[in-house]
Amino acid sequence: MKADPEAQRRLLDLQAIDIALTQLAHKRKSLPEHAELDRLARELSTMEDQRVRAQVAVDDLDRDISRLERDAEQVRARKDKDQARLDAGTGPARELEALQHEIATLKRRQGELEDAELELMEQRETAQAALDEVAGRLTETRSVRAAAEQRRDEALAGIAKDEEFRRSGRKPLAADLPADLITLYDKIRESSGGIGAAMLRHGRCEGCRLELAGGDKARVKAAAADEVVRCEECRRILVRTAESGL
Repeated sequence: MKADPEAQRRLLDLQAIDIALTQLAHKRKSLPEHAELDRLARELSTMEDQRVRAQVAVDDLDRDISRLERDAEQVRARKDKDQARLDAGTGPARELEALQHEIATLKRRQGELEDAELELMEQRETAQAALDEVAGRLTETRSVRAAAEQRRDEALAGIAKDEEFRRSGRKPLAADLPADLITLYDKIRESSGGIGAAMLRHGRCEGCRLELAGGDKARVKAAAADEVVRCEECRRILVRTAESGL
């Protein structure tokens, strides 16, 4: 393939832009905020599970406390009714005696229910404290996540701006170069880790960092200035300049 020596040298400018774009793409994928957000997502998921369990514990205790309150209210109402009948003093003596026994039994039952309710209320206080604690950690971690998201978005916006600048410079440069040279360059670049053209500097290929052997160096030196030569090792386009050492 033939190409004007200046066009070949301008491939290095194009390659520099493509390397910058590759680095920017890598930077986008490897932003530290990505790993941080993944970690925070796992922590939030764990904490949300803890919050749900803590809420269930509070809800269960509320339900049990409500049940005990209803039972205690029923016992209290029955006791008050019996006490009113007893205070009225009407009815046979045996019936009044039975009322006294029932009132005593209801008092004991009322005391048992109130003690159980008090115990459950203490348990609920502990459960509510646990719920408040995990809810607080959730709020704090969500704030940390929001800050990380903002940093990520700002970094991505900066990368996108830089990419746009690079692409705006690449487009006219590529359009000004021979189509067949660009086609070859892009094909090599896609198969060679993003490097399609490399400078020959002091007899060494800047693509694979290997020094040309005597025969290869002689071949390149003998090639016409407009001949597109390639490295025998990495097959990248070798761009000759005043620094080639030929």
